[in-house]
Amino acid sequence: MSGSAMRRFQLKKYTIFKKYAAAGLLVAAAVLASGCDKLKARDNLNQGVNAFKSGSYSEAADRFKTAIALDPSFEVARLYLATAYVQQYIPGTETPENKKFATAAMDEFNNVLKADPKNLLATESMASLYYNMKDFKDAEEWNKKVVALDPKNKEAYYTLGVIAWTEFIQADREARLDEKMKLEDPPPLKDAKQREELKAKYWQTLTDGIEDEKHALAADPDYDNAMAYMNLLIRYRADLDDSKDQAAADVKDADNWVTKALEAQKKNAAKKAANPTGTQ
Repeated sequence: MSGSAMRRFQLKKYTIFKKYAAAGLLVAAAVLASGCDKLKARDNLNQGVNAFKSGSYSEAADRFKTAIALDPSFEVARLYLATAYVQQYIPGTETPENKKFATAAMDEFNNVLKADPKNLLATESMASLYYNMKDFKDAEEWNKKVVALDPKNKEAYYTLGVIAWTEFIQADREARLDEKMKLEDPPPLKDAKQREELKAKYWQTLTDGIEDEKHALAADPDYDNAMAYMNLLIRYRADLDDSKDQAAADVKDADNWVTKALEAQKKNAAKKAANPTGTQ
């Protein structure tokens, strides 16, 4: 995983944790009004949160498990526990111990979803885990569940577009290699038969990916990541075009998205510099 991708994943984990913290505040009054075990569960939750904030994720997980044992209906504790497991999961590391953290997190998120099938936080987290495990089929399925729950979720639409491009890139590179075409050679693919075979398999996937990025941009017109993948999806799909003129037009469109992405990056950087804490 690239450095920028890792930073995005770490930021997403922290963002999800903050959402759970907010959710925890909403149930505090109800928990405090309940019996002794529920009070103990709340106490263990608070201790787990403190351990989490200090980076002691294993200790935090133990506290959250104790809270759940005391109050099996404590949904927020399950969300916290799953997040503690996610925090210990390192994308791209294929060790049994690392996979165990991902599996444990998914088990807890699924427990939450059994009780609350429309829980957006758990659904987003499942989508993110599958994507970072490079299980793109399941990642696609779960990101579609996210947008069904939250039609303006730009990150889910963006990820769907990324998955569409990822599914095609290897096949396209192999086709160019077979046809002795360099990466910088203009589209489309020279071999009409091979082009048609790839078109039948990937054209709709790429087109759907472009539509997904359009949805992401409708939610956030300055979303430079979505613009970057508009460029890639359109540019790579041009290899499947029927004519050089059509492909040239698509390349021009892709170039325009590169320009838009760079302008949006500058605009977003200026916004961040003016408001580094992100407060309203």
